[in-house]
Amino acid sequence: MSDGKMWEIEDGFFSGGVGTICGVDEAGRGPLAGPVYAAAVILPPHLDIPGLTDSKKLTDKKRRELFPVIQEQACLLYTSDAAD
Repeated sequence: MSDGKMWEIEDGFFSGGVGTICGVDEAGRGPLAGPVYAAAVILPPHLDIPGLTDSKKLTDKKRRELFPVIQEQACLLYTSDAAD
């Protein structure tokens, strides 16, 4: 999805009275194969972090590069793991 379309969808929610949008993602091999990690992040509206997209489309190196940028810019960041 293009950034313009993403902002259009978010703006629709904000103009409809939604005050906060939280992005949620998970990563791992699945509950039967190993640990699963989840994150919930609230970023400021219209924040553009170059390269930020679906985590499954990113290389491990790029994810590691983006993590401190997300930590610095996030209004809220929560991570958790679930094992066995």
